[in-house]
Amino acid sequence: MSAQKPTIVLVHGAFADSSSWNGVVDKLQSHGYPVVAASNPLRGLAGDSEYVRQLVASIDGPVVLAGHSYGGSVISNAAKGLDNVKALVFVAGFLPDQGESAVTLSGKFPGSTLGETLHPVPITLPDGSQVADLYIEKSKFHQQFAADVPEETAAVMAATQRPVADAALAEGASAPAWKDVPSWVLVATEDRNIPAQAQTFMAERAEATVVAVTASHAVSVSRPGEVARLIDEAARATG
Repeated sequence: MSAQKPTIVLVHGAFADSSSWNGVVDKLQSHGYPVVAASNPLRGLAGDSEYVRQLVASIDGPVVLAGHSYGGSVISNAAKGLDNVKALVFVAGFLPDQGESAVTLSGKFPGSTLGETLHPVPITLPDGSQVADLYIEKSKFHQQFAADVPEETAAVMAATQRPVADAALAEGASAPAWKDVPSWVLVATEDRNIPAQAQTFMAERAEATVVAVTASHAVSVSRPGEVARLIDEAARATG
């Protein structure tokens, strides 16, 4: 591995915020990695990806880009053509091919119960267009999103969840960076948002290095050590 450790850029997904990476950040920093936990706007895939792309482009030196859930779609779009991105790590995340959306991929195999837990809130965007912000109902958040997280922690996560615009989950991806950049995938086997079968399908299609962890969708919170270990493996392999 080169003398300069890569900067690890972490991108959260829907119904979460940057604090969902706190345990992972702590472990990566203890091993000397510079870390940035990006704030994903969750407004639309193209716009979210461009936001992350500009952030990554501003970083000197190599980058390992990790995304959780919908954040996987974002990093795959954002990294396309960025020479400083040396590895992609998908944590219970989407690896869409061109034109695929989070909605289509999560429904490709049975097992997701997310739809029945969502609470839509109609909003008007600055340009006058109308979308729905999607929240997971607080009473269902623990079981749906973070079943292996302590109840008290899940209650805080439910209260601070970031909504995602419905259009973002339905928007098709652009050409994926995972076809060009070495990729690692953590499959959360007890995931109720993105079925493990769907995660495995996407990982195998991308010819990624795969590790399966017995965990809920909130694996970065419940199993930060395993997540940090996979990111470290990707950094060492591509450094």
